[in-house]
Amino acid sequence: MTALPFPFPVVTWDDQEVVLIDQTLLPERIAWRRCGNITSLCQAICELAVRGAPAIGVAAGFGLVLSWRLAMEKNNQLADILARFQKDRKQLAATRPTAVNLFWALNRLGSLAEQLVDQGKPADEIAANLLAEARTVLDEDVAMCRSLGMHGQKLLPDFATVLTHCNAGGLATGGYGTAVGVVFAAKESGKTISVIADETRPLLQGARLTAWELQNQGIEVTVICDSAAASILRLGKVDAVITGADRIAANGDAANKIGTYPLAVLANRHGVPFYVAAPGSTFDAACATGDDITIELRDPNEVHEFHGRRATPEGVGGWNPAFDVTPNDLITAIITEHGVVRPPYGESLAKVWK
Repeated sequence: MTALPFPFPVVTWDDQEVVLIDQTLLPERIAWRRCGNITSLCQAICELAVRGAPAIGVAAGFGLVLSWRLAMEKNNQLADILARFQKDRKQLAATRPTAVNLFWALNRLGSLAEQLVDQGKPADEIAANLLAEARTVLDEDVAMCRSLGMHGQKLLPDFATVLTHCNAGGLATGGYGTAVGVVFAAKESGKTISVIADETRPLLQGARLTAWELQNQGIEVTVICDSAAASILRLGKVDAVITGADRIAANGDAANKIGTYPLAVLANRHGVPFYVAAPGSTFDAACATGDDITIELRDPNEVHEFHGRRATPEGVGGWNPAFDVTPNDLITAIITEHGVVRPPYGESLAKVWK
């Protein structure tokens, strides 16, 4: 296996293109996907070549840099450049409706562009400022994840076994990770941690991505079928369940990869703490509860197929929500860069947002 630096670059800006690890090809091979226009970047996001709410936010930030520079090549009028920029901003926003980090990054760079246009700054100066801001978004994400990882690892005793779902490691962020970042931080603090990774149907992000990341960093990992989680919890082989989140409502309800909610129910049934790890960019105070979170529905063929081959009879139906919502009363604590937040979340999270 090719060892990667840590944290490794998931999304970067290189030679006027957004460059990202193509996660659809892992773990078979490591390949970089170069996006030289907004259409190709949107396609990469929709195809999950880049995925994970924080990583999508980073990609979107660099995407707006790309948009501005491409618009500059065709027109030197600020109003026209901004109009093209705003059109691309809407196109990026339409790719993944549940991941709030996407909108956080788009709004952050979009507001900066509007502010600089209002100030009458030259187009090339605005482009430079947008690139600097996109790089700051990336750097801040890594810093936030490192910080939440250090807070979260204090919850884990030495030799603990953690159950994860989907991929909330470096691949899902700027390069460090949220839920898996807690495991990385525990290792950095000298603890020995092992991980049980749910395979995460239908696209196997746990089996393909989380297992690959952990093995790459020398952490013991065991992959199980999603349906085996109940049994392994019942056997007492799990000390904590830690997942990431794509959006957390004001009351602490958390949207994450489909299959997270039943894990929380099972953890509660077996007396195992259930933690959600997420940076501040994942919180959405505009969503009062999980009922306000838009859940992305993906192509049913992802359910019908396995490893590129049809696995169900032709003509049967398919339902493929990408996420579910875990109610706040099943969440033991939310791990943030500001510390470990506990119930009542309506009060504790409000303090984090301030």
